[in-house]
Amino acid sequence: MYRLKPGIKQDPLRRWRLPDRIFFGHGACHILAGVYLHDAPLPGFRAERIIPGDGKPGNHVYVTDGTIAFDFHGYSDREALLTHHVRGWRRVSGPEWRCTVESVRFDLLDTLALNARKMRGPDQYWGDAVVRARAFLARFDHAACAERARQRGGTARE
Repeated sequence: MYRLKPGIKQDPLRRWRLPDRIFFGHGACHILAGVYLHDAPLPGFRAERIIPGDGKPGNHVYVTDGTIAFDFHGYSDREALLTHHVRGWRRVSGPEWRCTVESVRFDLLDTLALNARKMRGPDQYWGDAVVRARAFLARFDHAACAERARQRGGTARE
């Protein structure tokens, strides 16, 4: 699990300059999921949110069709994504780290809805996070990567 250096999340320019996978994996996952749903490269996906208990860090938003998921890693088996996420946060925060998984029932590109849940809106980044997410999504052959993830039960990147 990648750990950001202290202060990066609080510095808009330093955050923006992170490589795409780190940018979308550490604070802008909801923007990537929102753009995915808006542009719908594959049908039948919905957003889910991992919510840590006791106010601990580890929030994450991804899209899924119930079997496979897509996030900054690319396409993967949904259960493998959840296992990887929980294992990583327990390694960082201790074995007591717990979470719930909920369906997202708000607009992932609406600043007010996001701010109400302590997430930044797409217009609250140094640059245009929606344009950046679209460029990231354009790097994938979505049908081929999704099919590989289904067949392997693992991860299929660009």
